[in-house]
Amino acid sequence: MSHFKSNSISLYLLLTGFFLINSFAVRAQEANILQITGRITDDQKHESLAGASIQIKNTNEGTTTDSLGNFTLRTRARIPFTLVISSVGYDAREITVKGTGSNLNIALTTRTVLGNEVVVTASRVSESILKSPVAIEKLDIRAIKESAAPGFYDALENVKGVQMTTSSLTFKVPNTRGFNIPNNFRFMQLVDGVDMQAATLGVPLGNAIGPTELDIQSVEITPGAASALYGMNAINGMANLLTRNPFTSQGLSVYQKIGVNHVDGKDHSPAALTETALRYAKAVNNKFAFKLNFDYLQGTDWISNTRLDQNPNNLKSANPGFPSLDGAANAAFDGWNKYGDDALAGSNVVSIGGLTIDGKTNQTLRVARTGYWETDLVSPQVKNIKFDGSLHYKPTDNSELSYTYRVGSMDGVFQRGNKVRLQGVMVQNHALQFKNKNFSWLSYLSIENTGSSYNVKPLADNLDLYSGGASDTKTPASWGTKYKNALTAYGTSHGGLTASNLADATAYARQQADAGRAVPGTPYFDSLKNVITKINNWDIKSASIPDAPVTGGAALIQKSKLYHTEAQWDLSSKIKVFNLLVGADARIYAVIPDGNNFVDFSRPIADRNKPLPDGSFGKDVLYKKFGGFAQATKTLLGERLKLFGSLRYDYNPEFDPKITPRIAAVYTANQKHNFRVTYQQGYRFPALFEALSFVNNGRVKRVGSLSYINDGLGYLENSYTQQSVINFNAAVSAQGNTDAAALANRALLVPANLPKAAPEKINSVEVGYKSILFDNRVVVDIDAYTNTYYGFLGQVQVFVPKGATIGSDAAVLAMLDRNRDATTTTVTTAASNGQDRYRVYTNAKNKYINYGSSLGITYSLPHHFLLKANASYNKMKANKTDDIFITGFNTPDWTTNLTFGNRELLKNMGFNITWRWQNAFLWESPLVTGGISAFNTVDAQVNVRIPKLKATIKLGASDLLNHRYLQYAGGPTLGGLYYTTITLDNILK
Repeated sequence: MSHFKSNSISLYLLLTGFFLINSFAVRAQEANILQITGRITDDQKHESLAGASIQIKNTNEGTTTDSLGNFTLRTRARIPFTLVISSVGYDAREITVKGTGSNLNIALTTRTVLGNEVVVTASRVSESILKSPVAIEKLDIRAIKESAAPGFYDALENVKGVQMTTSSLTFKVPNTRGFNIPNNFRFMQLVDGVDMQAATLGVPLGNAIGPTELDIQSVEITPGAASALYGMNAINGMANLLTRNPFTSQGLSVYQKIGVNHVDGKDHSPAALTETALRYAKAVNNKFAFKLNFDYLQGTDWISNTRLDQNPNNLKSANPGFPSLDGAANAAFDGWNKYGDDALAGSNVVSIGGLTIDGKTNQTLRVARTGYWETDLVSPQVKNIKFDGSLHYKPTDNSELSYTYRVGSMDGVFQRGNKVRLQGVMVQNHALQFKNKNFSWLSYLSIENTGSSYNVKPLADNLDLYSGGASDTKTPASWGTKYKNALTAYGTSHGGLTASNLADATAYARQQADAGRAVPGTPYFDSLKNVITKINNWDIKSASIPDAPVTGGAALIQKSKLYHTEAQWDLSSKIKVFNLLVGADARIYAVIPDGNNFVDFSRPIADRNKPLPDGSFGKDVLYKKFGGFAQATKTLLGERLKLFGSLRYDYNPEFDPKITPRIAAVYTANQKHNFRVTYQQGYRFPALFEALSFVNNGRVKRVGSLSYINDGLGYLENSYTQQSVINFNAAVSAQGNTDAAALANRALLVPANLPKAAPEKINSVEVGYKSILFDNRVVVDIDAYTNTYYGFLGQVQVFVPKGATIGSDAAVLAMLDRNRDATTTTVTTAASNGQDRYRVYTNAKNKYINYGSSLGITYSLPHHFLLKANASYNKMKANKTDDIFITGFNTPDWTTNLTFGNRELLKNMGFNITWRWQNAFLWESPLVTGGISAFNTVDAQVNVRIPKLKATIKLGASDLLNHRYLQYAGGPTLGGLYYTTITLDNILK
């Protein structure tokens, strides 16, 4: 803390001196400042336009109008110069200022259709959205304010081609063009150029620590690969969130939202949601400006409580030979939102052998541990606090230097290989940026701390291992023995086990084996949960409190720093023949080993999870990446044809260097029909968690893709696939669960032969058409694409025999269920060695092709009515052979959005209604696999503006009809959210 204070004092003194020195320079130049005043109005209604932008052309000097449409611009620019006046929804005007003392009165003409926006994300330079070389969507301030969504980030779900994954009220992740996962490594989120990825968590936090509702200027979304210009983590697409500049957007703004969800009371009683935001910005003498933003949200989260079985009795991993154990009686039940019962992972199953059922001897039952529902393990209360502040300085009229500090703290839930309860997660950004007309430079530091978060699965596993006290520890084998003894006793008292009484017998056996179990809602459960969630290592036992069982932990303690710097230089004015943009970037991740998720690999395997005398777990682990790019553009045929060529070089010391090209052409016919075609490649180096994780996750360890992690473990070259081990155990169980049966079925075991990890590659081809038609009333936007993935990165679970080589008798016997009944005798002791289980990040062996298309139409109707419609189609081509893991396309074939509204239905009143639909699809993941039903929702809002109070009141609903639905398997059930917001903008300007 003292170190933090000393740094703060030093920074304060430095900034104070900086401002004092420059204040003298500013005063000396006061005499040279020219003052321009004026008023901006609507040309039809002659009403004042608040918040209109007045910019000196080809500079970053400017200001905005107040609530009465008045402005004052102070500049040292030499006359004559040109002012560019613009406002959302109006055509921009250019006015030449030839003298001093003028009081300008300028009227702007309403723009019929928003179709001429300027974007920067597609090519890293400003260009017309109509002539972008790739598909790109933009939400400007007006679209955001008029959206029927409850917040600007929710509005992204209505953008053409975007699939949103909502894990929590505080945690939403967009994706485009397939292969969706909640912790999306393939879709990049930037805020003013700063990557919002939480490095060790492996999740983008754009809505959790990004801009407030008051500070967002626009959002640009590029679906598809963007690696040629942006490097890693941008092969599915990216979102670029741009904020308001304090030089041109000044004053105090206040935002208050009050809402309610869970209105049907099915998952939770109706609950309030509140969000408060403040923004203050001020410019001084056209040289200095600053802004401050604060946002606080709290509410009751959406609940994950789907009680479906993903291991029904007809599967080999259950008990297909015993039909009486179907449905609720399934002894191998594996619930969608239940943990500790993970039958499909093979980590929570006990094989009960040697049974006599219906007179048949040597029968075997496969029984999943009881587990706990997610509602017992996770609190639904969430909050999100975020703050950012920035200082801006203009060394010259055409350059700007800024420093931004951004911090966010959040709660919530997200899903990767397991469910994780985020609790007090904090991410900080320090960013320093310089830009002028031709050059820009950005350096930033991101600091991540997971706070008091915990992993839900090891919490359930460790809760499930124990009964009434430390002397009665339930090891998996002892639990199986109790279960079998109770099952046998039931059979004895009921004349034997039969198909007709087997369901009752298994229910009785489970009750007896669970005797003394920690029951949700009891003080013992709460105290044990509190202990487990504070223990870092998930499978090292630690006596933590008196009279409590000795248990492994579930705490998620991850800390990291990300150092990034980049620069780009527009050399077009020097080259003349064509436009040339060059850039370079460097990134270093520094991970602090925690002994559980990330370790110091320089230490011996046996010591990696053990703390050193100083309490640390070794030296920081570094993961590096460097790259550069060049982009050339050339216009031909009287500017009807524009050609693009990009080439990028990326180097990660763990892999061979990669070169990424992009070529594109845009042809404009008859000044309005814009056709484009693009070919590009993209590479994705494994993300931090994919590359370097070393997670002690109870009985299944998760390991990163870098090959040196495998040294001494053998999961790459000496393992069997999970599915083959499941098939093997099912066959052996059916034949009495003996060693002889195991050796007879050895051919069912399939060696995994995992490859050495390599970067994921994509080849993408895209064509598109965009135009404004019918007297500027209709915007048409069509695109189609095909993507080919090579070396697709994902997770595969494998089984490594302890002390044996695959193919040997010992290795075959080691694959028998480790937790089978301890009383079962064997002819060899090899089976007691068992196996280690690893979930490995690695590359798929097949190539994967997906393709799709999207269509968007915007139609401006008379009297300010606006109709927008879009539809997207995405499909993955099936492969002839199965891969080593399921890739999980996780995307509906069809999604559609239809929006109808009017921003001026009555004076100062507008409305918007959005209908959204998607069809059913299959969701596949290591945690939960299952079908997601088709759903449709209606969002609606009505807004009233009160100009005299500078206020806007918005009354709206997300999922107005409260149609409950899931976006992904294992995720929360979403429903209606009803809200009112009040925004006071540009007060105290």
